[in-house]
Parts: sequence; C-alpha cells; structure tokens
Amino acid sequence: MSEAKVQPVRVLYTAEATATGGRAGHAKTSDGRLEVDLSVPREMGGDGGPGTNPEQLFAAGYAACFQSAMGGVSRRMKLSIEGSTVTARVGIGPIGGGAYGLTVELRVHLPSIPDRATAEELVRAAHQVCPYSNATRGNVDVALTVV
Repeated sequence: MSEAKVQPVRVLYTAEATATGGRAGHAKTSDGRLEVDLSVPREMGGDGGPGTNPEQLFAAGYAACFQSAMGGVSRRMKLSIEGSTVTARVGIGPIGGGAYGLTVELRVHLPSIPDRATAEELVRAAHQVCPYSNATRGNVDVALTVV
C-alpha cells in the first residue's frame, strides 16, 4: 500500500530552474536571479572545482525554509527566535543497486529560548509545517538537533 503524498491545495509560487551538463555543468533559474556553475566534490570522484553542487543548494534551501517555519510557529507560541540559526547538513551516498540516497541533519541554534524542552518543542512543530520537511518525510530521515 503506498503512502498518500502531501500536495498543496493551491500552488502559490513555482520556481523554475534549468541545468545543463549535470553535476559538472551549470544551472540557472528562469527569472535570472540564480545562476551557478556546478562542480563534483572530490569525495564523489570529481575535480572539486569552484562550483556548488545540488546538495549545497538543497541544504541552503532547507535551512532557510526551516527557519521561516520556525518563525511562524514561534509567533503562534509567543516566542522569539531572534539570533537563531539553522544549519542543514545534507549527505549523499549509495543505498545499493546503483542508487543513491540523502541524509539530512538540521542543527538549530535558539539562543533566545534558554529552556531546551521549549526549544525542542518549537523545532518539532516547525518540522511538521516546513514544506521541505513535508517533502522529505517518509523518504529521507531528517535528524533534528537543538544546539
């Protein structure tokens, strides 16, 4: 039995990007706001060139989105997340049969919330509403770490 996928009721925004040359190529968005060269990391057998890679782009997007989700949750909880940071660590590796999978750890620093239990509650609640978390749920184990 397959798990029902979570879909938006109404699409508010659609990002569009085109890549050429794969992991050692180039990518750009249709509106021209992002244009990057891509390089394969040495750890994956590449030249470790100056370009970014899909995992770095995913990590940056997930970290930003998760922090925004925390902002929404914190307002409902009447908490401040001033000075907070979210660091997303995205790993990639073989899962067998020639396929690859991802790992994700979100390291959340909440200096304005000294109570660890409250900080962890906020992070768990943000994980329920963040679009990236909802997209990965059931596909990628996401470790949540309050630092």
